[in-house]
Amino acid sequence: MSARTLALDLLLRCEAAGQYANLALDHALRRESGITGADKALCTALFYATIEHKITLDYIIDGASSIPPSAIEKRVRMILRMGLCQLLYFDRVPDHAAINETVDMTPKRSKGFVNAILRGFCRQNKEIVYPSATEEPIRYLSVRYSVPEELAKAFVSGYGLARAERILNAFDHVPALTVRVNTLRHGREDFIQRFGGEPTKIAPNGVRFADMSGIADAIATGECFVQDEASQICVAALDAAPGERVLDLCAAPGSKSFGAALMMRNAGVVRSYDLHENKISLIRRGAESLGLTNLTAAAGDARKATPETVGLFDRVLCDVPCSGYGVLAKKPDIRYKEFSLAAGLLPIQAAILEAAAACVQPGGVLVYSTCTLLPAENEEQITAFLKRHADFSLLPFSVGELCSDGMLTLTPDVHGTDGFFVAKLCKKR
Repeated sequence: MSARTLALDLLLRCEAAGQYANLALDHALRRESGITGADKALCTALFYATIEHKITLDYIIDGASSIPPSAIEKRVRMILRMGLCQLLYFDRVPDHAAINETVDMTPKRSKGFVNAILRGFCRQNKEIVYPSATEEPIRYLSVRYSVPEELAKAFVSGYGLARAERILNAFDHVPALTVRVNTLRHGREDFIQRFGGEPTKIAPNGVRFADMSGIADAIATGECFVQDEASQICVAALDAAPGERVLDLCAAPGSKSFGAALMMRNAGVVRSYDLHENKISLIRRGAESLGLTNLTAAAGDARKATPETVGLFDRVLCDVPCSGYGVLAKKPDIRYKEFSLAAGLLPIQAAILEAAAACVQPGGVLVYSTCTLLPAENEEQITAFLKRHADFSLLPFSVGELCSDGMLTLTPDVHGTDGFFVAKLCKKR
C-alpha cells in the first residue's frame, strides 16, 4: 500500500467512524510494515494536513465543482481534498506529481472530474477568493483558517475579531515539539550542547525542536520528556518545593507530575491520580524512566475528594478535562468536535475544582488549568469558584519575565505556545 493510499483509507475511516486521528494513524503505521521512512512521513503529513484544512479545501472544491457539491461521492471528495492539500501546502511535491498521483487513485468514472478541478486550480495560480472579511467576518475566519463557524464565533466573542484572527493564524506556527529537560541528569545548557534544539523563551527548562529526528532516543531513555512550553509554565506556577506534598488530580499522561517532581528535586511526595486505570502504567513507566522515586500513581475520580487526600497537600494541581481548543495545531481533528460538547464539560470542571480545593491544607496552593481558550472554561470557572469560596484568593505569580495577577491565558500569537489557561489560588490559613 502506498503512502497516499494509506492516508486516504485512514481519512475515510476516521470521518466515517469518528476515530481519534492520532490513535488511528499510529495503529495503521504499526500495522503497515511496508510503509517506512519517507513514505511514513508523507502519509503522516498528508493525513494531518488534510484534516486540518478540510473546511478550506471543501470551500475550493464546492466553488470549482461542475456538479452540485452534495452529488460528489465521499471518496472522490476526500481524494480531491488530498490533491488540493498537496498543491497548496506541500512545497516539496511538484504540482504535476500531486495531480498525477491524485488522479491515479481516483475511480475511473471520476478521473476527468478530479483532473479538471486540480488543473483548473493550478491555472488560476492556486488563488483562493475567500468570503469578505468585512461583510462576512465569521464565515471568512471559518474558511480562511478551517474552523467551524461556531468556533470562530466563540473566539471572536472572547477576543475580538482582530485578535481572534491573530490567534487562529498563529496556530500554524506553534513549534512541532517541545521537551522538558530531566534536570536530575542535565542542566538545560548541557542538554542543548548534547542534543541540540533551542531554549524556550519563558519556561526555564524547556527546549524546542523542529521534529522528532535526533531526539527520540533522548526521550526514550528519560533524558527529557515531551511537554509544551505552556504546560511547563503551568508547573512552574505551581512552584513545588523539595519536601512538600503535591497532588495532581488529572495526571495522565504525567508530564505535569513529572515536572513538579523535578522541581522538588525528587524529594517530598507527588501523588498522581487519573480516572482511567489503563493510563496509570503510562505514568509509572514515565517516572521510572526519568528516575523519579518521589512519585506514586493510582486510579481515582478527580471529582471526589477522599479521606486519604482531604486537607493533606501543600499544593494541588487540577488540569481539568476541557474542549481542547488551545491545541488545534497539534490535534487538528479537535476543531471538528461538536461545539455543544464544551458546555457539557463545565459541571465536570467545577466538580473537580471543588474536590481539589478540599485537598489543599490551610496556607496551601491550588492551580487550575486547561488547554482551551474559551473563557467559560477558564476565567468564568475561577470567578464562580471564588464567589463560592471566601477562603481562597488569587495568588500572583511569575515565570521568567512573565508576570500574572493569578489568572493567565497563554496564546500562540503572543507567547508562541499552545493555548492554555492557568489560575493560581491560595487557601487562607
